[in-house]
Amino acid sequence: MVAGMEGAAEIVKARTDKRDYRRIILPNSLQVLLISDPDTDKCAASMDVGVGSFSDPAGLEGLAHFLEHMLFYASEKYPVEDSYSKYITEHGGSTNAFTSAEHTNYHFDVNTDGFEEALDRFSQFFTKPLMSPDATTREIKAVDSENQKNLLSDPWRMNQLQKHLSSEDHPYHKFSTGNRDTLEVKPKEKGLDTRNELLKFYEHNYSANIMCLVVYTNESLDKIQNIVEVKFQNIRNTNRSSFHPPGQPCKSEHLQILVKTVPIKQGHKLRILWPVTPEIRHYNEGPCRYLGHLIGHEGEGSLYYILKTLGWATGLSAGESDWSLDFAFFKVSIELTDAGHEHIQDIIGLLFKYVELLQHSGVCEWIFEELSAVCETKFHYQDKVPPIDYVVHISSNMQLYPPKDWLIGSSLPTKFSPSVIKMVLDQLSPNNVRIFWESKNFEGHTDRVEPWYGTKYSIEKISSSVIQEWVHSSPDQNLHLPAPNIFIPTDLSLKPVQEKVKFPVLLSRSSYSALWYKPDTLFSTPKAYVKIDFNCPYAGSSPEAEVLTHIFTQLLMDYLNEYAYYAQVAGLNYGVNHTDSGFQVTVLGYNHKLRILLETIIEKISTFRVQTDRFSVIKEMVTKEYENSKYQQPYQQAMYYCSLILQDQTWPWMEQLEVLPLLQPEDLSKFVPAMLSRSFLEFYVAGNIEGNEAELMVRHIEDVLFKCSKPLCQPLFPSQHVTNRVVKLESGTSYFYPSECLNPNDENSALVHYIQVGRDDFKLNVKLQLFALVAKQAAFHQLRSVEQLGYITVLMQRNDCGIRGLQFIIQSTVKGPGNIDQRVEAFLNMFEAKLLEMTADDFKSNVNALIDMKLEKHKNLREESAFFWREITDGTLRFDRKDFEVEALRQLTLQDLIDFFNEYVKVGAPQKKTLSIRVYGNLHSDDYNAETSQPDSAKIENVFSFRKSQSLYGSFKGLSGQMKL
Repeated sequence: MVAGMEGAAEIVKARTDKRDYRRIILPNSLQVLLISDPDTDKCAASMDVGVGSFSDPAGLEGLAHFLEHMLFYASEKYPVEDSYSKYITEHGGSTNAFTSAEHTNYHFDVNTDGFEEALDRFSQFFTKPLMSPDATTREIKAVDSENQKNLLSDPWRMNQLQKHLSSEDHPYHKFSTGNRDTLEVKPKEKGLDTRNELLKFYEHNYSANIMCLVVYTNESLDKIQNIVEVKFQNIRNTNRSSFHPPGQPCKSEHLQILVKTVPIKQGHKLRILWPVTPEIRHYNEGPCRYLGHLIGHEGEGSLYYILKTLGWATGLSAGESDWSLDFAFFKVSIELTDAGHEHIQDIIGLLFKYVELLQHSGVCEWIFEELSAVCETKFHYQDKVPPIDYVVHISSNMQLYPPKDWLIGSSLPTKFSPSVIKMVLDQLSPNNVRIFWESKNFEGHTDRVEPWYGTKYSIEKISSSVIQEWVHSSPDQNLHLPAPNIFIPTDLSLKPVQEKVKFPVLLSRSSYSALWYKPDTLFSTPKAYVKIDFNCPYAGSSPEAEVLTHIFTQLLMDYLNEYAYYAQVAGLNYGVNHTDSGFQVTVLGYNHKLRILLETIIEKISTFRVQTDRFSVIKEMVTKEYENSKYQQPYQQAMYYCSLILQDQTWPWMEQLEVLPLLQPEDLSKFVPAMLSRSFLEFYVAGNIEGNEAELMVRHIEDVLFKCSKPLCQPLFPSQHVTNRVVKLESGTSYFYPSECLNPNDENSALVHYIQVGRDDFKLNVKLQLFALVAKQAAFHQLRSVEQLGYITVLMQRNDCGIRGLQFIIQSTVKGPGNIDQRVEAFLNMFEAKLLEMTADDFKSNVNALIDMKLEKHKNLREESAFFWREITDGTLRFDRKDFEVEALRQLTLQDLIDFFNEYVKVGAPQKKTLSIRVYGNLHSDDYNAETSQPDSAKIENVFSFRKSQSLYGSFKGLSGQMKL
């Protein structure tokens, strides 16, 4: 279908897309796409500027990224610092930006009534930003803190190493994020003023002719056009041409190399890259998509299937990465087992053998047609996504594609061209390969260090004749092309829905199961969502049981993989995940073939046997996963401890790691039947499925598991139904739990400052939510923009199984957690005055913003299902929550909000309940050693003694499935 446009270009849109589009070009050459969607609850805009970190001046690495941070602060028209973010937050929106190699993207969303002013504030970034000297000096710290957070992250480290080993005169070689050294220390030594450099960079690079704007609203196209023309006409056009780097970043010395490198985390990885012709030049032919589909396939006969069968790999992906208009890499990433690490030559040999197979078998038209059909169905039946994501995606596309393809991008390969695919396939040769092999085993065996992240590595040349030898000596395995895909949906019709059902209904309940059902009345897509929660009390009864349940779910996924991979390719996703009380099976996608997949998963559960070779591979994988928990970001560790302290009947991963080495296949063989022997299944079925189909699905599964001649499962006894209970902190008490960061090399410290409020209750919830909305931006402004404690600075609500609270999450290298805790309390003291000064109008406008946020419709089936499923798992079952909370909000007064603050949040409030989790990085280890009990707060010495000594809130989960608030 085609949307009407100014000029000759027509934009191709999906068959199911009811939105209107219009392309306009302003007199200053700014390209704009206007989108009108009368059904939207949120408006959004995104500006993509055709300049990024590739344009950083030498010796000022990170300048483009720093400028992106600075534009948020203030403008001549709106000089109050952070007032843009404040306005958007108070109108129910969010705002963000990112800098890539050749683009910088700014975007926001907001409730419809705040859109025009938000857009005006946004437009000022590109017209007259302020960038005051004071703000510039402060924000360098945020950029530095952002870099600090990445220093111990393997993806960032490996990405920079790949760039480092490239031509020094190509911008790909650069360090892109910047830090204090590149933006303050070094420029000062050279007598440069960073702010002047910022202004120069902005003046030189930010020109209307290399900007693309997308505006998404509920208004008519004519009305949006008038607004946009006025607000964006003053952006300067200096007719700057977009910077494009000169050709490929790798010279001959950067090819035919094998790089051994030491990661932070446990595990071995192999990344094989080749410089290739960028797919963007042939996006209708889709050469990289075609080759990625085959090399990354996981069905029988694929490279991954063979590596998995040999016990050498636990994951493989393939496709184009790190691409621009001028260069690209084709990358194959393989997660290796310990055994795979010992067979690296065989693995590389098998990969090249598969590439040879593709060369001999020629480019297959039927495979291309199948891939093209899957892509076409995906495009025409795509889910609606939040407008903010949609505008970012399209504004990025506008820089790269002709207008007719702005919505499609590269997602619809339609032109079968064997010669183009063969051209790229021929580039995957031993002559221009780059191999990156990472493993802790290389510790102490490397002789070089990458300068920005300190990654240790060594490098050796590897000739094509050596690779040819590896190909010849690699194991003789039956590599072959995939079979035709039986999961491609052909019936995309919509089922009739009798009545407009707003909420899930309990369609059936027995001693075996409960079925919640919600037909699709909103999205009109041929998709369905099925979740089955296996409630097995035995699964969470001990650390061993929890680990064994985890291994069981991973093994199940492993057994399903080569069959179910076809379903995933065809748009039918599935997952099996362990939970605190058992495990869950989720299937989501086109409903046509969904039952075939679901019944296969259930059959695999009912006939589960432990295969010894796969058990040891999965056990090794799970062990590394647990070991790597200690390399999480400090703020993630703090959040984990917070959950461990609050949630009853949970086991720490340290204990699970301790039992892992002792577990044997026979332990799992005994465990699984015992775990399943007492089960209750909770079903949630939604989307394009009729009620009787849902009931038949449940009957079939009950027959297989509970009602056959030798049933695997029996119903739970009433006393066994699992409840989820949360620690009730003592009123008027502050607790703190100090802990050293588990990774001794991490310089970041973190604080989670949690304030417990109480049980799910509409009136209490809305006071808490309103407070969080009102205080969120103020907290960010004070603790990050002004005090610059750290890049990660958040105030948000917290909900543990229906028990509500607030939490500040801050990660910092500047101050230790104890100090940050004092800054949080100082902020609350300061904020009290602001709250008391709040005008009736301000209060009303915040209430209205929150009401609009609550009334926002779900965009797609996944989002709707997540909302209703949360009500089911928490046991609160308030599917109509939004209506009641909106009602409660309408009756709220400013005094109610102040009373709420005085009772629950105010420092020193007699009823207040606080828990501070403090994780100390190595810069603050002295503070940790000095942590003692403080007069006004109690130190938690031992999480489990503490948990056992506290009372618990009652659980919402009742046996009847009909619990009321």
